[in-house]
Amino acid sequence: MTMLGDAKNAPDQASRVRLFMASEDPMAIDPQQPIPLYFQLKTLILEEILSGHYGGPDHRLPTEHELCERYKLSRTPVSRALSELADEGVILRHRRRGSFVNPHWLSRRPDQPEVRVIVPTEGPWARMVRDAAGTRDQISVVKVPRQSLHQTLTHAVAEGQAPDLAVIDSVWAPEFAAAGFIHALEELNEDWVRHEHEVDFLEPLVRANRYEGKTFGVSPFADASGLWYSRRKLESLGLAPPTTWAELRTAGQALAADGVRTPMVMPGGGIAGETTTYCLIAVLASNAAHVLEPAGVCLGSRATAQALRFLRRLVEERIVPSEVVGYEWDHAVRLLAEGRAALSLGGIYEAQTLAEALGVHHHEVWDHFGFTRVPAGPKGTPASVAGGMMFAIFRQAAQPKLAMQLLQKAVESHALARVARSTGRIPSRRSAIELAASDLPFLPEIAEIIELAVARPWLPSYPRVSVQLQTMLEGVLTGRLGPAAAAQRTAEMIGAITGLPIVPERANAVAAAAA
Repeated sequence: MTMLGDAKNAPDQASRVRLFMASEDPMAIDPQQPIPLYFQLKTLILEEILSGHYGGPDHRLPTEHELCERYKLSRTPVSRALSELADEGVILRHRRRGSFVNPHWLSRRPDQPEVRVIVPTEGPWARMVRDAAGTRDQISVVKVPRQSLHQTLTHAVAEGQAPDLAVIDSVWAPEFAAAGFIHALEELNEDWVRHEHEVDFLEPLVRANRYEGKTFGVSPFADASGLWYSRRKLESLGLAPPTTWAELRTAGQALAADGVRTPMVMPGGGIAGETTTYCLIAVLASNAAHVLEPAGVCLGSRATAQALRFLRRLVEERIVPSEVVGYEWDHAVRLLAEGRAALSLGGIYEAQTLAEALGVHHHEVWDHFGFTRVPAGPKGTPASVAGGMMFAIFRQAAQPKLAMQLLQKAVESHALARVARSTGRIPSRRSAIELAASDLPFLPEIAEIIELAVARPWLPSYPRVSVQLQTMLEGVLTGRLGPAAAAQRTAEMIGAITGLPIVPERANAVAAAAA
């Protein structure tokens, strides 16, 4: 599947099409002609694309079945016609979604360099890139659903059709960097990296975007996992936001006694994917438990088992429903928005979901809900985990220097402050936070949470490690696995995945004390 087509042959193709169409009925396919049926159909579709026939909001083409019906053809010539158009970069084919005109092919002008960009459909990314480009730069932006983004980019690289610039999840950066997919930004503009990125951006994000001493991306916005809480429900019971596990449990019991059926919710299993891991690592960190230490895998510690035991106890006491293991990634926060829960583990990025569910402006979310770090366990302090999406530049980029310039403009302080005001997102630059703080008074408090956040394990095999953590939590919450056994088993699995040694409990304790 060709994700990003090269349009350099577009004029030749168009000439061939018009030569053929000048002598043939453009709305018919003639089986009596010596020209193969698939090529007739391919030519017809190409002419329709060039004439703007598929100019709707998503540039969607008819399905294979619809083309078979329309032109009375078998599936074989239809499938070949679409496959060749995809191979030539004219269309994009998405499994279960259909075929679409490739904007990169359609809009390319040979007299001006073009920066090709892939961004998630969800969020402000396309608008940010277009605003940064202005009217001087030619860009082509393809929007891909967030859940398809990783697959789209890896397929594009495999086919030699990677974009110049893309938005990726920061946890993919080590995988992409180790595989040689993306540029170290020092190679493109070391002065900007040293004097702007490393100086003005929030330190946990700067640290999280580095791999083996080099910077492989820039996060425009900051995020952190933590605990959302309903201000009204806690205040009605005279409760302050919990700062310890004991206070969290007391709040859950009080809410249950007050008639709240699900006092607290959270993403609890593999169905919620990375959201589950994002929250779990914060819970572990709140008890000074970690997945990795410099010496190796330290997940099988008593601190980890204690954290898992605490979460299991919340389920047993019906503070957290056992159904959380089957929640989708955004289900917990939607229960909070609907008033069916009062506490929810999640991320700051969910503020927009809360605003949409409540039907209020994002500024007003903070009148209804508060956000804090995960309360401290017996061995630790309140904790959160930093994360977010980041801009990255691919090594296959035709215009890497232009892509770097576009990236720099997209993350300028005024640009990030403007997006923050319109969306409520947390800028990753301290200067942008200062610019937007008068309109968004919650920004400094949230920025402080992010400044203290820890990072997820920063290694190429992280996606597989994340799956193991999700499985571990699901096993504990359902009662299939005991906390200590689950922690040890998962530590061994992660050791096998990463090739890192398992840190014995005593060495783990010494390392934690030294830290």
